[in-house]
Amino acid sequence: MAINRRDFLKVSAGTSGSLMLSLSLPGCSGMPTGYTQETGEWKPDVWLEVTNTDEIHFTLARVEMGQGTYTGLTTLIAEELEVDPEAITPKFAPVAPEYRNPLYKLQLTGGSTSISTSWEPLRTAGASARQMLIMAAARIWQVDSADCSAAQGRVLHPNGRDSLRYGQLVELAAKESISDDVALKPASEWKYIGKQRGRLDARAKSTGTAVYGIDVELPGMVYSVVTRPPRYGARVKAFNESDVSAMPGVLDVFEIQRGVAIVADKYWRARKAQDALKVEWDNEEALSLSTHEVFASYRKAGDEDRGESERSEGDYEDSLEKAERVFEAEYSQPYLAHSTLEPMNATVWYRDNSIEVWAPTQAPDLGRIAAARVTDLSPSDVTINTTFLGGGFGRRLTQDYVEEAAAVAYRIKKPVKLIWSREEDTQHDLYRPAMLHRMQAGFEGSKLIGWHHQIVGPQLLDWYVRNAAPAQYPWAPKFMYDTLGKVGLLAEGIATPKDMSAIEGAIEYPYNVDNIDVRHTHTDPGVPVTFWRSVGYSHNGFAVETFMDELAHETGEDPYQFRRKLLAGQPRHLEVLDRAARLANWDTPVAQGRGRGIALFKSFGTFVAQVVEAGVENGVIKVYKVACAVDCGQVVNPRIVEDQIEGGIVFGLTAALYGEITYEDGQVQQSNFHDYQLLRQYELPEVTVDIVQSTEAPTGVGEPGVPPVIPALGNALFALTGKRQRSLPLKADA
Repeated sequence: MAINRRDFLKVSAGTSGSLMLSLSLPGCSGMPTGYTQETGEWKPDVWLEVTNTDEIHFTLARVEMGQGTYTGLTTLIAEELEVDPEAITPKFAPVAPEYRNPLYKLQLTGGSTSISTSWEPLRTAGASARQMLIMAAARIWQVDSADCSAAQGRVLHPNGRDSLRYGQLVELAAKESISDDVALKPASEWKYIGKQRGRLDARAKSTGTAVYGIDVELPGMVYSVVTRPPRYGARVKAFNESDVSAMPGVLDVFEIQRGVAIVADKYWRARKAQDALKVEWDNEEALSLSTHEVFASYRKAGDEDRGESERSEGDYEDSLEKAERVFEAEYSQPYLAHSTLEPMNATVWYRDNSIEVWAPTQAPDLGRIAAARVTDLSPSDVTINTTFLGGGFGRRLTQDYVEEAAAVAYRIKKPVKLIWSREEDTQHDLYRPAMLHRMQAGFEGSKLIGWHHQIVGPQLLDWYVRNAAPAQYPWAPKFMYDTLGKVGLLAEGIATPKDMSAIEGAIEYPYNVDNIDVRHTHTDPGVPVTFWRSVGYSHNGFAVETFMDELAHETGEDPYQFRRKLLAGQPRHLEVLDRAARLANWDTPVAQGRGRGIALFKSFGTFVAQVVEAGVENGVIKVYKVACAVDCGQVVNPRIVEDQIEGGIVFGLTAALYGEITYEDGQVQQSNFHDYQLLRQYELPEVTVDIVQSTEAPTGVGEPGVPPVIPALGNALFALTGKRQRSLPLKADA
């Protein structure tokens, strides 16, 4: 194709503002690319759109819940497209197979995978667009495209004077064809990747213009609250419907699968009506256990079943017989709530034989299944609009709140906003599982020759598969949903991925020991559970790194040096361990009344070491300093890495100091922040983060700050008091 300047000017002058260049990412085969005159109509794909008015739109396949995808993923596109990240407008993706997370085969944001799974595809998309725009300009100028370049949204002529805006080239560029192996910019030419920059969503969030789920407003919207049973699994027997229906503003009161829904014209009228609601519950199938019974059942299960072997090296039983001494310890960790600052909510509108959902969800394709499940609709009839999330931490991977809102909207036939109270959010959460760990180590002299770790507790797939399995097969009829879930569990590790939630972090034990035996005894007491920030790494990190500290004490060795000598051949582990120790001045005496503890853990591909300095003041644990070294591969935005590591540290310290959900007779005893406390601002320690400059592929940072800080704090308290704590939360008077 050849075109002269006069013809080009005719084309660019005659085009409307709706022209765009649409690029599908590699791996999204079969999706059309090219020129369209309809700005509002586009095929579901992870598309980069460049209009002839120089607007650049980027559709995010991952949600933004504070972890920085909005900025980080946009930066990858901007780098290769040669525009400032602020020139790009991100928007959240609709539900489509092309947006699925390749690691999970579901459209979800979790596992600290957003950057790592997008690193090459998004840069390739940006580079492809840039190259097509350059080729279009080169044809106009009738010069070699290799002699042209791009900068700040323009293609530059080889003469250094002339240039064309991207918007002027969009129709012509859409007709270009390039190979799949487009060249990416070398690191030496990066302008944005690896640079300290602010967040693209900061202004909207600071000014209140960012729309979270709880902010959604629709014409004619009504409000709903749901009263759920105090004991999980109970069912509604009877309720005073007529009394509540007569109250001001109440539009309807009715039973849904998870309890009794009230709909009113105002939110507080719905809450007022809820106060007057009296429900009689059928507790025949309800949860009835208490926390001490949970751990008693774990110990019984661990005694009766050594569990499935998850990692076996050498001959641990033989090493046990040869050991001169054997050291044992048991660690327990409680159920933990998520406590997202934005409680669960969703807005749903059922109309014209379709349903539209606005929700802060980490898994929009599962939300679509949840809405279809409680209506007469197919998943294809459900539209999910993802909003900003006021915290996720894994809680919003489970779609119970969407299911409830859809059930209400299906009956009401009006736009309905369902909001959970803080008490409901705490008492009807799906929790981080309580877990039990039995550790054993054998020594020959001072040499560690055997390591045994038995993990006792549930798996998360048992609870998550209900909507996850149908989401992978949205074409399946609804009567098959539960069957698909059961098949998914039966085929786990064969036709479906193995559930690693209980064992992750334990099977990656990095220390050089000849004989290693890691096992999981699967037992589930029936408490509803789901993913929690850093998942299995959180509880395995506490058990592994506390036990390592105990072993160092048993041998009389320095905890840092004890770990160090067992890390031969693990350069990235060693690097962060050494950096954290230097950062904390490990070899210098700690101040009077303080203790110092160290821990090292790899999670989600990221290596993190932390040193905590803590003490006890007026009967309360006080964390003074946290020194952290992190190796997350190539860094896209150092500021976001620091933010996420610091956030993970605060999240972990909250769990270490305060986190505990307890049961009595099947009922959760905590209800709000007064008895499920979060770390307050005045309690925050001084945190220093040292980021390793790496050329390795990027890995996650949203979660890896959590696992090491919990054992590091426990180890610091032991260094101060000489008393070892093997259960969480940690106590000042233990």
